[in-house]
Amino acid sequence: MTGSHATPTQATAPPRRDRGGTIALLVICSCQLMVVLDITIVNIALPHIQTSLGFSTENLSWVINAYTLTFGGLLLLGGRIGDILGRRRVFMTGVALFVIASLLGGLAQESWQLLAARSLQGVGGAIASPTALALITTTFHEGPARNRAFGVFAAVSAGGSAIGLLAGGVLVEWLDWRWIFFVNVPIGALIVLATRRYIQESERHPGHFDILGALTATLGMVSLVYGFIRASEEGWSDTLTLVAFAAAVVLLGLFIVNESRSRQPITPLWMFRDRNRAGTYGIMLSLAAAMFGMFFFLTLFVQNILGFSPLRTGLAFLPVSVIIAIGAGFTSKLLPKFGPKPFMVTGAVLAAIGLGWLTQTDVHSSYLGSLLGPVLVFGLGMGLQFVSLTLMALSGVAPHESGAASGILNTTQQVGGSLGLSILVTVFGTASRNEATDQVPKFMAEATPAQLAQFRRTGQLPSPWGDQVLASGVSTSFLAAAAFAVAAALIALFVIQVRPSDLERLRGSGSGSGSGSGQPGA
Repeated sequence: MTGSHATPTQATAPPRRDRGGTIALLVICSCQLMVVLDITIVNIALPHIQTSLGFSTENLSWVINAYTLTFGGLLLLGGRIGDILGRRRVFMTGVALFVIASLLGGLAQESWQLLAARSLQGVGGAIASPTALALITTTFHEGPARNRAFGVFAAVSAGGSAIGLLAGGVLVEWLDWRWIFFVNVPIGALIVLATRRYIQESERHPGHFDILGALTATLGMVSLVYGFIRASEEGWSDTLTLVAFAAAVVLLGLFIVNESRSRQPITPLWMFRDRNRAGTYGIMLSLAAAMFGMFFFLTLFVQNILGFSPLRTGLAFLPVSVIIAIGAGFTSKLLPKFGPKPFMVTGAVLAAIGLGWLTQTDVHSSYLGSLLGPVLVFGLGMGLQFVSLTLMALSGVAPHESGAASGILNTTQQVGGSLGLSILVTVFGTASRNEATDQVPKFMAEATPAQLAQFRRTGQLPSPWGDQVLASGVSTSFLAAAAFAVAAALIALFVIQVRPSDLERLRGSGSGSGSGSGQPGA
């Protein structure tokens, strides 16, 4: 147990059942949508940002990584801050910081200014996101009401990536790339105002901040992610790659030692002794790796090979959001009857099938004939998964630990996505280089003098030879992503065990309405 057993400094208001509770859920989910979609909304705008601010091709990736690394690295501390200082107060602070950073990002005139703003966005998101999830536990009674709330929250979290691509396409094509940041300002301001009125403050638990744990966890994860990113660009024998991995091992080792000795750690290690919770984190890690890879490479494919515009690319991903929402709603209704395990296993298997189907893509593929079917299968699998994973991660966790538990779940999603994408980019690079070895001789034999001159100048194969290289790399990457989904299915099948007490809590018939005792196996 990590929280203080002292008398709370502020009483917790009873969970709400009225219209105010519905508005509170809308506010919480609006914040989560804003934070999650900001991971992908930038993807479509990258070419415009590069031209406007003079990014090199190598440094352009940091427009995404600066946000993802700070967001994933600080989520654990964000959850702990909410437990100690009060979740409503911390939630509002995180949203306000995110709004300020978004404004600065939209106003950026230099590349370093945008990267600094993106990092600050990540800090605000890391404070707001785990606190938002924890607020659900203090706003809704355990049972059907909380199940429905988690279902909505999970659908928003899972569909946010696809919605970000659609929103990015609309804003870039109709307005300007800066509006992908400016749009957060009025939305965030409304969230702060609504929070003051409709969300009640949670119980505050006196304690201290585990600064050493926060620093070692954040820097260790940043080093690990950077190592994979560096390896994808420079190779596994690169000196900085090896240094980054070595630093990650040392820092994460210090983190584990510190957490095992701290009286109030940001990551209670006993949570991992519960096989269901540990399995849930493993599933989330694997599925996030697959999901980030699917969105990244499919965006690359439809824009560069199918020739979709930014808006059309965003619309192409809209069915994913719809099917994820349908799957999440379906799961939240049936969870009390069947428990989470069937949905975990089925969802991971469907995700693997969808990704395996996508390995058949080539230069002759079309959106309706080749992409839509597997994307819908993948989306349904993810919709079945996220509600189950959210509930299982927080099952049996005491109220004052829910911020830390949700922080770990969010961290595994963000870090899993970053690590997985880096690994898949490495797979993509290897497959692309192998295909280029076959395509270059064909190009040299068939190219016009003008094409040969351009190739000597840029080193890039033009269409159709370049399309063959890209398609080969993308399809191979989907195969690796499918392997991540298979790993998630195996964890769900052999690790997760649903106990009678879990079903009782889902039905709202367990003892009390809290979150459980907070001990492993509760």
